[in-house]
Amino acid sequence: MDFKGKVALITGAGNGIGRATALGFASRGAKVVVVDRDIAGGEATAGIIRQQGGQSLFVAADVTKSADVQAYVKAALDSFGAIDCFHNNAGIEGKVAPTAEYDEAMFDAVMGVNVKGVFLGLRYVLPVMIAQRRGAVVNTASIAGLVGSPGMPAYVASKHAVVGLTKVAAGEVGQFGVRVNAVCPGPVDTRMIHAIENQVSPDNPGVVAQRYQAVIPLGRYATPEEVANVVQFLCSDLASNVTGAQYAVDGGRTASPAAVTSVARA
Repeated sequence: MDFKGKVALITGAGNGIGRATALGFASRGAKVVVVDRDIAGGEATAGIIRQQGGQSLFVAADVTKSADVQAYVKAALDSFGAIDCFHNNAGIEGKVAPTAEYDEAMFDAVMGVNVKGVFLGLRYVLPVMIAQRRGAVVNTASIAGLVGSPGMPAYVASKHAVVGLTKVAAGEVGQFGVRVNAVCPGPVDTRMIHAIENQVSPDNPGVVAQRYQAVIPLGRYATPEEVANVVQFLCSDLASNVTGAQYAVDGGRTASPAAVTSVARA
């Protein structure tokens, strides 16, 4: 996977999967545009890339705001002249609560970042790639976009929507040499899963972690780098005939009946 001469744009790149993807692209020669609303985290990611001899630009943005999305696209083009790879990654987990009790404002917030943010990224990056007649997009969905998880109605609904957007966009832009896929991580050893553990059992989150990992056939959470590797593969020429696909990176969780019935509650 060689990205020399390519430009990679990653949202939610201030930490977790996004940071791992940004560093992975940079290590393989790409110029990297780091996007995040977390200024400290985003600057840190871009700084690591520059310290390692790469080229990187940080753009602070709220992915739910059209003007911010247009601004990060413009910054990428002004600085590097193209967008070859787009990891449409920014997302939030929301709260853990039954559907009948879920807070309406929280539901709107999750859908805003996870669905509208992904839509706006596609809305303003795809025209660039269509004009270039090349490009690869990877949207971050989740295994929550493939199966249900009781207690997380907003997150599950949002990630199913990301899978749907991926399929629609792939069918629309394939004729222009642009590919659109989704990566569907299971639990990953990042802030998000630990925040969920703490919501489920504030007094003993470690027990939740053990229970979650017990139903993963590989017996552990994924690392951010393992997800990032799949993102890079899908953006590379090695995946030149792959579009409209959903790649589970979940240690076999969705392949196991016990895992599918696991719930996000104590």
